[in-house]
Amino acid sequence: MTVELQVDEGWLTVCELSELVPGRGVAALLPDGSQAAVFLDRKGRPYAITNRDPFTGAYVLSRGLLGTAEGRTFVASPLLKQRFDLETGRCLDDEEVAVRTYPVRTAATSV
Repeated sequence: MTVELQVDEGWLTVCELSELVPGRGVAALLPDGSQAAVFLDRKGRPYAITNRDPFTGAYVLSRGLLGTAEGRTFVASPLLKQRFDLETGRCLDDEEVAVRTYPVRTAATSV
């Protein structure tokens, strides 16, 4: 199974699902030069948001810690610890800030 993100050009294969470690993220370089942070939660659901932390400008969200708050899965930035909802991109600590989210799917690996 592969993990794919929907980008402007269509569905982009990022990696094999087996390469993701639950609770940890990886960074992916996208065709437009931007970066996505791809995560697998402990239930096996993949998520993707932009890798750029809007508070510092650093490309570090893929290194953040996953958690849950009120039933929502989030990543906490490794720098200033703001939490971003992985479904909506909304910052749970500052309602005026959000990051981009990407539709994610898993697909059977073609041989």
